Amino acid sequence: MIVEKQLTELNIGHYVTKIAQQNGSFSLSAPGYIKSDKAINNLKNKKVISVFIDDSKTIPNPAIPLPNSGIKDRAKITAEIKEAKAIFNESKNIQKELFAQALSGMTINLGPVIEVTNKSVDAIFNNPDSLACMINIREKDEYLLEHSVAVAVYITIFGHYLEMSKEVVQHLSVGAFLHDIGKIKIPDNVLNKPGKLSDEEFSIMKTHANHSIDIINKTPGINKLSLEVAALHHEKLNGEGYPFQVKGKDISKYGRMIAICDIFDALTANRVYKEGFTHNKAFSILRELAKNNHLDSALVDQFIQCIGVFPIGSLVQLESKKLAIVEKRNDNNPIKPNVRSFYSVSLNQYLDTQDIDLTDNDDFIVKSVRAEEFDLDMNTIIDMLLMEG
Repeated sequence: MIVEKQLTELNIGHYVTKIAQQNGSFSLSAPGYIKSDKAINNLKNKKVISVFIDDSKTIPNPAIPLPNSGIKDRAKITAEIKEAKAIFNESKNIQKELFAQALSGMTINLGPVIEVTNKSVDAIFNNPDSLACMINIREKDEYLLEHSVAVAVYITIFGHYLEMSKEVVQHLSVGAFLHDIGKIKIPDNVLNKPGKLSDEEFSIMKTHANHSIDIINKTPGINKLSLEVAALHHEKLNGEGYPFQVKGKDISKYGRMIAICDIFDALTANRVYKEGFTHNKAFSILRELAKNNHLDSALVDQFIQCIGVFPIGSLVQLESKKLAIVEKRNDNNPIKPNVRSFYSVSLNQYLDTQDIDLTDNDDFIVKSVRAEEFDLDMNTIIDMLLMEG
C-alpha cells in the first residue's frame, strides 16, 4: 500500500517510491530503502517535506540487512562494460592485422577471427545488451577498423533476437567481421574522400565487395554461410545492388540481415568528415529504404525492436535538462529505460551521477542526442562512469 509520510515520520526500513511534497526541485534517482539517518537528513537538506512509501515493503527491524540490488546492478554493469571494451579493442587489433595480411596478398589467418567473434557471441547470448554500449564509443579516424567489428556485433545481437542457433550466429558474425576486408584494395583518395564520389570513383568503390569475396573465398576453413553474408551485404531487394545485382527471393534472410546492420552502422558512426545520425533518425532512414524496396521491411521492423527505441549506451536528454546514458532497457515500456544522468545542459557541466528508473520518476526522455552536440567525448563519459562504478 502506498502511503504518504512526513519526514518526521520516516524511519530506517521504509521503502520510498517518490517525493510527495517539497520546496525544492529534488528527484529520486530510483525507489529504494531508507538505510540510515543520513539519508533522511539528506532529504531534509533538499527541502523535501514528505514522501510516498510502499508500506508493504517496510522492514520493521533495522538490524535486518536491507536489499542492496542497486549496488549489485552497478557492479554488474561496470564489469560488463569493461569486458565489452576489452573484446572491442581486441577485435580492432585483429582487424588491423587482417587488413595488413590482405594488403600484402597473404592468406588471412581465420583463427583469431573465430576466437574473438566467439567471445562476442558468448557475451551477447549471455546478455544481449552486453556489447551494445561499445558500439557507441568510436574513434572518428578508425571507421574502417571499427565498422566491421560493429556490424559483427549488430548481426550477433540481431541473430540472437531472432532466436537463431548459436552455431549459425557464429558463422554470421565471422562473415560480418570480414565483409569489408576488400576495402584495403581501394585507393585512399577514393576510400577516404569526404565528399560525394563521382560515378567513376563510385565504380571503383563498389569493387571492394568483389575483393572481399575473393579474399574470403581463399581463406582456409571459411564456412559457406560466412562467405554468403559477406557477399550479399550490398545487394538490394529491387536488384539494384552490387556486385551481382541479386534480386528479391534470391537474397537469403542472412543477406538481408547484414544489409540492415551494415547501413545502420554506417548511418550512426562518426567519421572524420561527418557526424553520425542519432539512432532514431537512422531508424527512419532504414524504414524509408525498406519502403523503396532496398531492404526487407519486416526485418527492418524486427531490427528496430531488437536494438530498442533508446539503445543501450546511447545518450538522451531528459526533461530536467540533464544528459544521461541508457544503461538498461525496459521491455514493458521502451520509452522509459533505466538511465544514468551525468551532465547538466543548462549549467554546461558534469554532475554527480544518478541512476534513474524512468518508470518510477517524474523525469522523462525528451530526445536522443550525440555527445558531440555538447562538445563532449563518449570515451571520456564512459571512462568517468567506469571509475565511479
